[in-house]
Amino acid sequence: MKRRHAFSLLAAAPFFAPGTGRSADRVALPRTGQLLLGIADTWSSSRGTLHPFHRDRSGKWVASFSDSLPVMLGRGGLAWGRGVLPTPEGTKKREGDRKAPAGYFAIGKVFGYEPSMPEGSDPRYPYRQVTKWDAWPDDPENPYYNRHVVIDPAQGVPSWFESQKMELGDYAYHWLIEIKHNTDPQPVPGGGSAIFFHIKRRSGSASFGCTTMAQSDLEDVLRWLRADANPHYVLLPREEYDRLKDLWDLPGV
Repeated sequence: MKRRHAFSLLAAAPFFAPGTGRSADRVALPRTGQLLLGIADTWSSSRGTLHPFHRDRSGKWVASFSDSLPVMLGRGGLAWGRGVLPTPEGTKKREGDRKAPAGYFAIGKVFGYEPSMPEGSDPRYPYRQVTKWDAWPDDPENPYYNRHVVIDPAQGVPSWFESQKMELGDYAYHWLIEIKHNTDPQPVPGGGSAIFFHIKRRSGSASFGCTTMAQSDLEDVLRWLRADANPHYVLLPREEYDRLKDLWDLPGV
């Protein structure tokens, strides 16, 4: 387990990032007391590093772990996703492109095969044990596209269910942390779906767009998450991080 600093969380009050004073240079940032900051070398990178931060009592970002976590990203690199902040012009994430979405995203519910999250996790954090009737459709024509849905077999099992179910017995999906890409106010069909943090493949291969890591590292992240901190995830290539760091009030790495 990674050694963590002792900390107490402070959810930030609403604020604007530093700018020149013109409205075009000011961005309304989300209230968050925990941030997972992912950095890739370039837009074409399929690997990166993950840096967990929390806000101290003064509102300053402080490293939560003593080390960064190595992660695998989309085998197609990165593309701008749909998150909580507007993103610059550039290549946009789309279904099937095998790219990880870049941007600023809320972190959602945790899903897993176990009855509860790992020992030491926040018992208030939203968690669902996946059953044989849970699904997450990635077909843009499905009315439940990029949403978690639980099928009621008493109402009939739809023809698409078998190819969209979540319980696959796959060790890589033992734990899933939802990255809320292309979710709000509603998913854009074809804009990319089913983006999670999950366990990386033993082969060490890149993902289809998720952020993956060693199981022990993922379980450390699960224990770190706090429901009252409204955690978020930022993933950027280094050049965009350097450009957006001050505007998005990002910690230094």
